[in-house]
Amino acid sequence: METFAQSLVSGVLTGALYAMIGIGLTVVFGVMRIINLAHGEMVMLGMFGAFWGQKLWKLDPFVSLLVWTPLMFVAGVLLYRLLLRKIIPGGELNTLLYTAGLSLLVANLALLAWTGDYRTISLSYGVTVRPFGIAIAVPLAIAFVLAILITVTLGLFLSRTNLGRAIRATSQNPEASVLMGIDVERVAMVTFGLGTALAGAAGVLLAPSLYLYPTVGELLIVKCFVIVVLGGLGSVPGAIAGGILLGVVESLGAVYVSGAYKDGIGFVLFLAVLLYRPSGLFGAGR
Repeated sequence: METFAQSLVSGVLTGALYAMIGIGLTVVFGVMRIINLAHGEMVMLGMFGAFWGQKLWKLDPFVSLLVWTPLMFVAGVLLYRLLLRKIIPGGELNTLLYTAGLSLLVANLALLAWTGDYRTISLSYGVTVRPFGIAIAVPLAIAFVLAILITVTLGLFLSRTNLGRAIRATSQNPEASVLMGIDVERVAMVTFGLGTALAGAAGVLLAPSLYLYPTVGELLIVKCFVIVVLGGLGSVPGAIAGGILLGVVESLGAVYVSGAYKDGIGFVLFLAVLLYRPSGLFGAGR
C-alpha cells in the first residue's frame, strides 16, 4: 500500500508538469488548428535557459521562470509573425511539415551549440523529504506548486480578461468571432506566443528533475501527443487531466511492470484511446 501511495504521489507531481506541456500545444491547436511539431524543442529551450541561467549568472532555475517565460512569449510572437503567418493559409499539411522542419532546425542548432552531452542542474535544496513516509523531492514539489499557479493564472486570464475571452471565442467559432469584431490575426499571434511561453515555462520547471540534452524535445513531443489525445485535442481541462493520468500511469508502470517499459506503457494507453475513443477520454464522445 505504501508503494502504491508513493507511486501515485510521484505520478501526480510529474503529471502536473506534463500537463503544462500539453496545455501549450492544445491552446495553439484550439485557436489556430495547427499542430506545432516544434513544441518539444520549445520545452527544450526552456530547460537549457534554466541551465545556462544557473551556470552563467548563478540564477536559481525557478526564479529564472520570470525571465524565460516572457522571453519565450516574445520568441513565439516573432515565430508567428516572421514565419508561420504566411504558411498557415496553405493548409494543415503545410504547417505540419513546416513545424517539423523547424523542430529539426532548432534541435540541430542546439546540438551544434551545446553538443550532445547530458547535463543536470544541481540545487542546494535538492533533497528529499518524507511526509507521512512518502518520499518527495523538494525541487519536484516546488515545480508542482508553480505549475498549479501558472495553470490557475492561465485559467483566470482566459475567463476574466477581454483578450482571454477573445481567444476562447476564436477557438469555438473563428467566423463568428470575425463578425463580432475580434481581430483574429492578433488573437492567433498572442495565442502562439502564449503556447510557446507555456512550453518554455514547462521546460524550466522540468529542468531540475530531468537530464538535459538537445534532442530531449523528441521524447517530450511524443509525450505531449499522448497527453492531448488522452484529454481531447483542443481541451485545456482535458490536457490537465491527460498529463496527470500519463504521469500516474508511467509511475505505476515503472513500479509494477518495469522501469524500462515506463514510456511504452503510456504509448499503449495512447493507442487504446485512439482505437476506442478518438475524441479523448475527457473530450466529447463520437
